[in-house]
Amino acid sequence: MTTMPLIILPDPLLRTVSKPVERIDDDLKKFADDMLETMYEAPGIGLAAIQVGVPRRMLVLDVANRDEGEKQPMVVINPTVLHTSDERSVYEEGCLSIPEFYAEVERPANVRVRYTDLAGKEQEIEADGLLATCLQHEIDHLDGALFIDYLSRLKRDRVIKKFTKAAKHKL
Repeated sequence: MTTMPLIILPDPLLRTVSKPVERIDDDLKKFADDMLETMYEAPGIGLAAIQVGVPRRMLVLDVANRDEGEKQPMVVINPTVLHTSDERSVYEEGCLSIPEFYAEVERPANVRVRYTDLAGKEQEIEADGLLATCLQHEIDHLDGALFIDYLSRLKRDRVIKKFTKAAKHKL
């Protein structure tokens, strides 16, 4: 397995709408392993393919308690949100593509998602809590959206300005 470099704000690739995965083959399975390795190494709980520069509708996540040595990796291909609840929940979110910035985001508390797994089987998952938030956050990436889009315009503009300035200093 290989870790891959992360795409960081303000890279315009983060605003790309990802294309569907058309076939599951050994290359895609290796890519999924590399995505998981990259996510664990970062460390994070979710990673969309676009965050490593690949505009495909695929994400990995693991919300298990790693402090206790647990791992429950999920590979989600071509996800579709089937239902979101009217009930809302607020979580402090962060993003591997927006390092060291966190903010409270309100999203639907429950979500039902249809996706294809690595074996090529169609699955449905009902999620709440952290898993629901993580799924929605990562699916947003596939649609070119970021968690900062849920913040006030003032906060969002400040974050973008800060990361744009930092990117210029790295050149």
